[in-house]
Amino acid sequence: MKAVLFPTDFSKNSVNAIHYAVALLKDQPCKFYFLNVQKASSFLSDDMMVVSSSATVYKTLVDAAKTSIENIIVKLKQKFKNEEHQFFSIVDYDNFTDAIQQCVVKHHIDLIVMGTKGASGLQKVLFGSNTVRVINRCTTPLLAIPSGCKYQKLKKIAFTANHIELYTTKTLATLSNILKSYQAKLTILHLADSNTIAHKRADNMTFLETHFPDAAHEYIDVVDKDIVDTISTYMKDQNFNMLAMVKKPHSFLERLVHSYTEEKIAYGFDLPFLVLTNPES
Repeated sequence: MKAVLFPTDFSKNSVNAIHYAVALLKDQPCKFYFLNVQKASSFLSDDMMVVSSSATVYKTLVDAAKTSIENIIVKLKQKFKNEEHQFFSIVDYDNFTDAIQQCVVKHHIDLIVMGTKGASGLQKVLFGSNTVRVINRCTTPLLAIPSGCKYQKLKKIAFTANHIELYTTKTLATLSNILKSYQAKLTILHLADSNTIAHKRADNMTFLETHFPDAAHEYIDVVDKDIVDTISTYMKDQNFNMLAMVKKPHSFLERLVHSYTEEKIAYGFDLPFLVLTNPES
C-alpha cells in the first residue's frame, strides 16, 4: 500500500494539490497522511485573546487544525468513495522540513505531494518557499502541483535528462510505477548544455533503453538558451501532462529552484512536476 504525505496549510492551492493526488491515485490502495505544521508565531495571534481560561493555546490550535483536516477528509470521501483509501491527520509544532522528514521516516512515506504557486498571479513565482525547502532537503519523491491545475488522465510524460550522474532503477522507480499504472507514453528530453558529460550520456542511454524501451527520445540544445522557456514551450506545444526530473547538481530542476524561485517567469509551467531523488546521494 502506497503511503502519501500531504503537508497542508489549508490554502486553496494546497487543497487543490490534495484533490489532484487523490484523483491520480484513485485506483491504488493508499494511506494518505495530512500534516499541518503550526508556527510558533501562532501563539501571538489576536485570535488567542478569545481562548477560554480552561483551554490551552496549544490545544486550541491543534483542535482547529485537526478540524480543518477532517473537513478535507470528509469532502474527499464524499467525492471519491474509495474504500481502499485510508486517511490520517497529523498536527505538529516544529520546523516545517523537520516535521516532514519525521513523518517520512515514521510512516514510510513513498511520495510527498505539495501545491506550488504556479506561474500565474501577480508575483509569477514558480515555487513557494516551503516547496523549495522540501525539494532541497528531502530525499523522498515529491509531486508538485501548480495552482489551479486540475487532474487529467496521464497520457504523455516528459523526463528531462542531462546525464550529469548515472541513473538507477531505485531513483526512477516512482516514474516507472506511474508509467505502468496509467500506460502513459514517456518522452525523454535529452538536454545538451555545458554540464553534459559524454561518457555518462552513453551509459545512461543504455540504462534508459533497457528500462524504458518504448520511450521516445528528443534532443534539445539549451547551451545559449533560456532553459525554462525552452522546456516549457516544448511541453505546452506537445500537450504533455507531467514533467519528471531528477534532483542532481547542475540539473534543470536545480536551475528552476535556485535561479527562478524569486524571479518573474514570463512563460511558466502549469503542469505537475515529479521530482525524483536518489536517497543514496
